[in-house]
Amino acid sequence: MYFNKWTLPSISILFLYTFNLFSQVNLPKILGHNMVLQQLKEVPIWGTASAGEKISVDFAGQNKTTIADHSGKWIVKLKPMKASFTPHEMTIKGTNTIVLKNILIGEVWLCSGQSNMEYAMRKYSKFETAVKGYKPPEDDLNKADNPNIRIFLDRRKYMDPSPEHLGWDNAMGKPLVDFSAVGYYFAKDLYSKLHVPIGMISAAVPGSRIEPWIQTSKMEVLIQMKNEKMLDKPNTDDGKPGKFYDTMIQPLIPFALKGFLWYQGESSCFLNENISYTYKFKTLIESWRSDWNDKKMPFYFVELAPYSYSTTKDEHPHTTESLPEFWEAQELALHIKNTGRIAITDLVDSIPDLHPGYKWEVGRRLSLLAANKTYGQKKIVCSGPVYEKMKTTGQSIVITFKSIGSGLASRDGKPLNWFCIAGTDGKFAPAKAEIKGNQVVLTAVEVPHPISARFGWNETAKSNFINKEGFPAVPFRTDNPWTKLF
Repeated sequence: MYFNKWTLPSISILFLYTFNLFSQVNLPKILGHNMVLQQLKEVPIWGTASAGEKISVDFAGQNKTTIADHSGKWIVKLKPMKASFTPHEMTIKGTNTIVLKNILIGEVWLCSGQSNMEYAMRKYSKFETAVKGYKPPEDDLNKADNPNIRIFLDRRKYMDPSPEHLGWDNAMGKPLVDFSAVGYYFAKDLYSKLHVPIGMISAAVPGSRIEPWIQTSKMEVLIQMKNEKMLDKPNTDDGKPGKFYDTMIQPLIPFALKGFLWYQGESSCFLNENISYTYKFKTLIESWRSDWNDKKMPFYFVELAPYSYSTTKDEHPHTTESLPEFWEAQELALHIKNTGRIAITDLVDSIPDLHPGYKWEVGRRLSLLAANKTYGQKKIVCSGPVYEKMKTTGQSIVITFKSIGSGLASRDGKPLNWFCIAGTDGKFAPAKAEIKGNQVVLTAVEVPHPISARFGWNETAKSNFINKEGFPAVPFRTDNPWTKLF
């Protein structure tokens, strides 16, 4: 190689720059100014430096030290702390010093999924109208002013460490424009109930299936059902496992979280997935909990809204029952402890719209679920009527419900709709439905000896059956073929 008089100095400068780059302490992007740290849990702080470099972390009266390992990685864990509105500074020292400012301690949640979770505040257009009695919020995009709600938008192309440490923002003004509307309204409502700082991380990609959110190696598993039958490992159908996990989820680990919110499934429903989705969903929930070393982390999800899948023309033909069968696949995840689900069958203006509005109500319902199940506010009603059991009595079927709140009701005062029953021939007919206490009695002249019932079992079903708190009843079928397998 030929060297001129300018070459050697240039090489020296490049070497010096490269050495300094790798010898300095570097932090992942999730650790930055304005962040919220999870209260009452150990708080990992981690990064990279030179192998063998001594690192110290000072925060809120705690001092932790460690030595970077042979690959330059290091981590310390701060002791659990109580929620605090007092802004703190964190100082990380190695060969260089990093000072992170304006840090609060409170509750931190990760919201993920596809376009309905990614649905940004800037897309909002329904502040002027209410849906069936649900009061719309203020124009938060322009009026939000709570500095105790902080947001971190996980952009898959920008998760590499950077020296600016500016990943977190107050949930107001320009930073709020691109943030998840569901995530923001979850935080806003939760703040009103807990009165502690709230941190929200949004990691969502429009059109994404579930496989890209699962670590590739976790998809290489055989599935054992309750009857000990073994299923093949889930087919990814070129879903590219790990694609978003590697770029958006893994860089967040092990940032301390309270729990997860999940709003995904439309792309998987288009593929006519049902039981295979359940096992992928189970894999995602359990693997994320394992990544964060907490098997009890809450995982709450949104059941898909009504949509006309049967009218789509693709290689996976649908019927009007394809979506209800997918609801069932989602619901089976409730067999996993510390999971929860909200139904949104009533939050749809147009069945052909895959992105229904009223995201503020979706976020609020998730917040009610968290308040009840995670934070012990048991008096908060967080669900509409849920099927519990059935019995046949002569020519009728009696359905017993749980999650009835202060009672069962009809939203519009008219007879309950979208109930049907069938006899041994399996032919379902519309049923007359009468509320009696926490039960609904079903009859149909065409079915003198009913043995099974269904409710809302259609992709267009928007029933008037609610509890008195206004939450819609969850669709179901009593002849579910999968229940005994979990």
